[in-house]
Amino acid sequence: MDLLLLFSGLFLALLGIAGSFLPVIPGPITSWLGLLLLHLTQWVPSDQFFLTITFSIAIAVFLLDYLIPILGTKRFGGTKNGMIGSAIGLVMGLLLMGPPGIIIGAFLGAFAGELLRDSQGKKKALKAAIGSLIGFLTGVFLKFSVALVYVFFFVEICFEHII
Repeated sequence: MDLLLLFSGLFLALLGIAGSFLPVIPGPITSWLGLLLLHLTQWVPSDQFFLTITFSIAIAVFLLDYLIPILGTKRFGGTKNGMIGSAIGLVMGLLLMGPPGIIIGAFLGAFAGELLRDSQGKKKALKAAIGSLIGFLTGVFLKFSVALVYVFFFVEICFEHII
């Protein structure tokens, strides 16, 4: 049973890194689930404090990931249309172009959303799309960083208690 928990935990920890880039997988939360499974083995003593702190960070990053692109779009003069367009573009980009399409789709979606609101405001639409892109990339970087740290914790705990 411990081996199943160990390998499932490793899989989830690594999947969390992929989830940093894919919008359908909550990256840091998935990596945290890997840490939780590792702590459920008999090899690793349960550390409630560590699990609580890392879970709190994963939830905070999850929430910030939704807030940062909105703030980026607003900061650069975008409207709700740009934010909705960015979300739609992100999904369409992923479906049509794979992972690189996430970035391109979010940018083009925000641009199109702003143009639908004001077809004459191309400069404003471009500025809002850049804000959306910066916000999106900031969120991805934050999620990736936390998921990577959690994978590092996973490996470090394995070396400390198992190997």
